[in-house]
Amino acid sequence: MSGADDAGVGAGAGGGAGPADATDPAEVEVVLALGANLGDRAQTLRAAVRELDATPGVRVLTVSAPVETDPVGGPDQPDYLNAVVIAGTTLAPGELLAACHRVEAEHGRERVVRWGARTLDVDVVAYGEPGSAGEVRSDAPELTLPHPRAHERAFVLAPWHEVRPRARLRLPDGSVRAVAELLAEAADREGVRSGTEAPLW
Repeated sequence: MSGADDAGVGAGAGGGAGPADATDPAEVEVVLALGANLGDRAQTLRAAVRELDATPGVRVLTVSAPVETDPVGGPDQPDYLNAVVIAGTTLAPGELLAACHRVEAEHGRERVVRWGARTLDVDVVAYGEPGSAGEVRSDAPELTLPHPRAHERAFVLAPWHEVRPRARLRLPDGSVRAVAELLAEAADREGVRSGTEAPLW
């Protein structure tokens, strides 16, 4: 996760365009968190969105406006630019994670320092609506779903709430809460600011 935390565990609307919901019945709606704090952050996020949409089995539905965020945890480093992508996918969770890692690799992502600065982070936050037939819950070390720290990270919750105001998230204890409520309680919410960059999508 980027705010220097790591979002899709896996060793690894403003501006939003496109349809509001997945229309292919085979698709599952997923939430992806993007972040960068090295190089041209906005250009990197914009390219990552295009590359995700070009991935077979992934269709970008909407993209949040970028937000500027203070790093959370890790060594001293520059501020992040974060965004949330809502996509429809026919890929299995592991395949989706692999696709996210390929996009990261295209932008030179290296996992050297935990919670350290990075050119690009693309994480799987949630796979399927809580309680739906498409929801996937996983405790696998390579991909924990939903992301175990998303519920306390304003740099994920704020842009997610922007594009899905009624979104809900399943917590690690199995309960389901509104993203809006979680955002109001997030300790790092004061460190999230509106970005000045042009739309990412």
